[in-house]
Amino acid sequence: MSEDPKKTKESLLNSERPTRVLTETSHSQIESLALGKTTGSPTFKLIEKHQGTKTLFKKFREMNWPLDIHPLNKSLVKDNKWRRTDETQEKRRSFLQEFCKKYGGVSHPQSHLFHMVSRIYVEDKHKILYCEVPKAGCSNWKRILMVLNGLAPSAYNISHDAVHYGKHLKKLDSFDLKGIYTRLNTYTKAVFVRDPMERLVSAFRDKFEHPNSYYHPVFGKAIIKKYRPNACEEALNNGSGVTFKEFVHYLLDSHRPVGMDIHWEKVSKLCYPCLINYDFVGKFETLEEDANYFLQMIGAPKELKFPNFKDRHSSDERTNAQVVRQYLKDLTRTERQLIYDFYYLDYLMFNYTTPFL
Repeated sequence: MSEDPKKTKESLLNSERPTRVLTETSHSQIESLALGKTTGSPTFKLIEKHQGTKTLFKKFREMNWPLDIHPLNKSLVKDNKWRRTDETQEKRRSFLQEFCKKYGGVSHPQSHLFHMVSRIYVEDKHKILYCEVPKAGCSNWKRILMVLNGLAPSAYNISHDAVHYGKHLKKLDSFDLKGIYTRLNTYTKAVFVRDPMERLVSAFRDKFEHPNSYYHPVFGKAIIKKYRPNACEEALNNGSGVTFKEFVHYLLDSHRPVGMDIHWEKVSKLCYPCLINYDFVGKFETLEEDANYFLQMIGAPKELKFPNFKDRHSSDERTNAQVVRQYLKDLTRTERQLIYDFYYLDYLMFNYTTPFL
């Protein structure tokens, strides 16, 4: 990564970048965006670049793909305490829907259907599809799916390895085409997201600040070799000690030495929210409230509550806005802006405010 900010911009972006995103309360701004009133803005130009071909999107239209918002079945929600949660949920769904109606082509048309649904977990008993977004509560969500499936009596007794390395849960790409389409059109589809900058820092802390037999030798060694001048032999051999700045250089490098990883991949590429019509959009920032409302809505057992424990490195402070600020201190303003540019679709789709720029 070049130390010259101008060269960095040219080599990594090659396009104008958005300078702001919409706040959760500013619906007039998204309306203007959706109606095309901001055609001269950098954001509009950046999105228009991704509209090229809409082959896949058009194909799904022809197949009666569910593009419109369908009312959620709330007949099982009896408690009035969920009214505010329900109102917030409707705003999130509408916001995402309006964005996708205008910019449906921002997803990648070349994506194969089986790849598009490869991150989606299936729970047939309660007819749920859950798209896994790492570092946004996914471990505890998979524990919940195992309980709903009858695979475990409690979410609190399932180990991390059983969640992530066991073959207990089915993914949507394990079904044939008919099975995939039927479930996409009839099951309740949920995705839980997180502020992209916070999610990125959380992923770095988890994978690079603790011993890891995969991320250090595979990613760490390659990152240190390319982005650390005069690296010592020990660091080159074991890949440990990657700094956040080095990790960011890798993330933003269009010629990165190793590929992307689901823990810091964009949600727009993990879950395809403009091609798959999610019925429920939860956020990590309100995780327990959203998750428990969702569980009541789908008729889960009353005693089943979303677990609130930290899945790994429980003694570490949870990654929050204050922690993120500490990590961003090591970055230049240009680097912080480039991270936002990298995740701009996630910021726009899920209506997150501009990060610490």
